[in-house]
Amino acid sequence: MECNENWFDSPYYKILYQNRDEQEAQEFLINLLAYLQPPAGSKMLDIACGEGRFAKQLAEHKYDVTGIDISHPAIAKAKAFETDNLSFFVQDMRMPFYINYFDYAFNFFTSFGYFLNSRDHNLATKAFAGCLNSNGILVIDYLNYEAVIANLVKEEIIHRGSYHFHITRKMDDKHIIKEIKFIDAERKQKYYIESVAKFSLADFIKMFKIAGMSLVASFGDYELNPYFSSESSRLIMVFKKKNV
Repeated sequence: MECNENWFDSPYYKILYQNRDEQEAQEFLINLLAYLQPPAGSKMLDIACGEGRFAKQLAEHKYDVTGIDISHPAIAKAKAFETDNLSFFVQDMRMPFYINYFDYAFNFFTSFGYFLNSRDHNLATKAFAGCLNSNGILVIDYLNYEAVIANLVKEEIIHRGSYHFHITRKMDDKHIIKEIKFIDAERKQKYYIESVAKFSLADFIKMFKIAGMSLVASFGDYELNPYFSSESSRLIMVFKKKNV
C-alpha cells in the first residue's frame, strides 16, 4: 500500500486524472484575477504547484511568480518553463519560505489536507502566512466535503486506455479516503490511497486565525458564485494577513 505522496509522484496519477478540464482551470484563474485585481508586477507564490500549470498561467499575466512543490520530479519538469518572471523550487509547504515576501499566495485544486495530523496542517498554515507580506492575500481552493459526502460514489471502475482503475471511497471521522487499485504495465497489482481531511469553512477560519490571517471572502465554484456548504462544488477561500 502506498499513500498520498508516492501516489502524487506516480505516473499513474496523471493517467487517472488526464481528463481534468484545462479550460475550466484557465477560466477560474481569469475570474480570480478579475476579483483580486493584483497590481502589475505583484510577487506571487503557487504552493504545491505540481508541474506548474497555474504558475505558468500567472506568469503569462506578467506577475513575478514562484512555484514550490515537495515533488522533485514535478519541479524538474516545471523548471523547463522558467523565465525571468517564473521560477520553481522543491519545497515542503510546512517549512518557511521567503518570509514576508509575497503579495499573493495560491493553493490550488485541493493541494492541502493530506497530512496525517493537525500539527503538520498547522505548520503549513503558519508557513503560508509567513511567506506573505503585511496585508498579503492567500487563496485556497479546496473540495467542499459536505457536498462530496452527499454525492459519494462508493465504488467505480475508470478506464484509461489499457488501465482499469478500481476506485473505492469511504470515510472515517476526519478523512475522505479513496482507495485506488489497478494492474500496472508489468502486470503487477498496484494499490494507492488518497486521504484528505474533512475540513469545513469553520475549520479553515480557525486554523488561519491562529496563523494570523482572516477570511475576507468565500466562493462555491470556479465561477466565483456564493458558497453553500450543502451544495457548492468547491470551497474557495480568500484570506488576508493581518498588518504586522
